[in-house]
Amino acid sequence: MKSAVKEIVVGLILAIIVLLAIEGFDVTPFLFLGAMVFVLRFMMDSRTNSKRFEMVGSQRGQENRIPKVTFDDIGGQEVAKREFQEALDFMKLDTQARELGIRPLKGILLTGPPGTGKTLMAKAAANYTDSVFIAAAGSQFVEMYAGVGAQRVRQLFQKVRTDAEKANKASGIIFIDEIDVLGAKRGQNMSHMEYDQTLNELLTQIDGIKVNDEIRVLVVGATNRSEVLDSALMRPGRFDRIVNVDLPDKAGRLHILKIHAKGKPLADDVVLEEIAWETFSFSGAHLESVINEAAIQTLRGKRKQITLADLREAVEKVMLGEKLDRKPSSSEKKRIAYHETGHAIICEKALSGSVSSVTITSRGNALGYMRQNSDSDQYLYTKDELLARIQVCMAGAVAEELIFEQRSTGAISDIEQATKIAKQMVFAGLSPLGVVSTDLPAALVAKAVADVIREQEKIVFGYLQKSEACLHVIANALLEKEKLSGTDFRALFHKIA
Repeated sequence: MKSAVKEIVVGLILAIIVLLAIEGFDVTPFLFLGAMVFVLRFMMDSRTNSKRFEMVGSQRGQENRIPKVTFDDIGGQEVAKREFQEALDFMKLDTQARELGIRPLKGILLTGPPGTGKTLMAKAAANYTDSVFIAAAGSQFVEMYAGVGAQRVRQLFQKVRTDAEKANKASGIIFIDEIDVLGAKRGQNMSHMEYDQTLNELLTQIDGIKVNDEIRVLVVGATNRSEVLDSALMRPGRFDRIVNVDLPDKAGRLHILKIHAKGKPLADDVVLEEIAWETFSFSGAHLESVINEAAIQTLRGKRKQITLADLREAVEKVMLGEKLDRKPSSSEKKRIAYHETGHAIICEKALSGSVSSVTITSRGNALGYMRQNSDSDQYLYTKDELLARIQVCMAGAVAEELIFEQRSTGAISDIEQATKIAKQMVFAGLSPLGVVSTDLPAALVAKAVADVIREQEKIVFGYLQKSEACLHVIANALLEKEKLSGTDFRALFHKIA
């Protein structure tokens, strides 16, 4: 109704101005005044809208609901869950904690790579403690208008207390995702003091959480860049606990796969342990995507059950991307086949049984690839193991040089990876330089890296030269079939080698 009246009034004003212009009156002052009013109104509306703060994931009438997520729904994070639940028990056992004089925890920081389940853990915490749950992202707090971020922080704490009262709950959890956006070290943005002002208000509000508050408030922050957070935010009494939500190990990956595979029709040949073994460094989000992509592929194939082949295809899709329609020329295809065969032969030499698949099908940025697995998750490497990894990286380029007498640009990513590993060796004291300081001159580092890689290239060249017959047979099999499983590859390798 109001908008209709506005439109009528604006229309009348414009009609009057047009009539005055027709009658010969100078309407320039009216137009100028109208333009000024429009600009001022636009600025006021923008400022008003900027102060409206909608919580992440909230819907009308649903703000007070407790998330249905429980800790049982989160796989692969047993240590993190145990540590988190121990901290949350202070909220559940509030009376006993007060009798012992325990100061309530004010903040818990969840750190770890993206996709490891930090948001799920915050929601599960609300369910575990029977608390109202409000979520916000760090990017929602900072704008160009001074004071807006601080105001939004105050609104957030006020809202959680109000919602807890309405829901007749004794506690509330505030979850701030990407907390590094508003909690970064102060003084980093000298041209934009709004960041520091917002952080100061957050510190003040956390300090304002008292033992005898009617509504207990817990702030849960999540970030994958904890190193940039301000030390004042990280001190005890604010964020009292830091829970590391890391990438899952093999047992954790299996647990996650079982959770996401529940209720889905799996074929008899599916062994989730094999998929867990093949997905080292995958996060929970990656594993959920693997199950989902396998189901999509099953739907495309108009089948009723998800097979092991579907799951393995999904692993490669999540890892490297969708298959491309890119069609290399016959000479390029041949070069790619020898390149990937070189990788596979040296990989099998370094660690028997580690080759999972070899293909010359293009995916993402890769024209072809060799995928490998290890017997177990590995977090520390010896010098010999690092040198073997460098050999695998350089084997593709060396195979090209052996067969075609020159290399190609297809080895760029391999060289980058080999260089990264060689640098690790230098700064870990595993290179001929011995123990070095981190401020080693760049030229000296570059020479040490080049020397390490060059020496491994010679070793690889000598081995592939002795195994040239094997190289030809496997490359030709790849050209014929486009893809070899690890089992098929090893059958050829051990038959000829």
